[in-house]
Amino acid sequence: MWKCPKCGREFAKQNQDHYCVKPQNIDEYISAQDEKIQPVLNEVRAILRAALPEATERISWSMPTYWKGRNIIHFAAAKKHLGIYPGDEAVAAFAEELTDLEVSKGTIRIPYDQPLPAELIDKIARWCYEHYSR
Repeated sequence: MWKCPKCGREFAKQNQDHYCVKPQNIDEYISAQDEKIQPVLNEVRAILRAALPEATERISWSMPTYWKGRNIIHFAAAKKHLGIYPGDEAVAAFAEELTDLEVSKGTIRIPYDQPLPAELIDKIARWCYEHYSR
């Protein structure tokens, strides 16, 4: 077991990546990420802001989240990919358009070495808003 010297949490892996202090907003979340992926995160944020102008930005489940009466969509940085979390219904609804990406129940993984599918992210966000914020 490895114990973080900053927060005292214990992890199975030595020097496990984690948040010692949870970010309070999306700006803090993005600035805490690797500088190489911050532009990707800012681009996703801009896409979601444009697609969901009535949604509120917040941190939920330690991830940037767009909320309107409930969580609509999340995104998060991982070591090798960007995660988009629109929920399992959205992933099923867009299954044909997601064949080139790794997906699992409620999750879309976009490798950092692939172009960001901005139009698809926009479509999925708008679909989520329509279906989840009623």
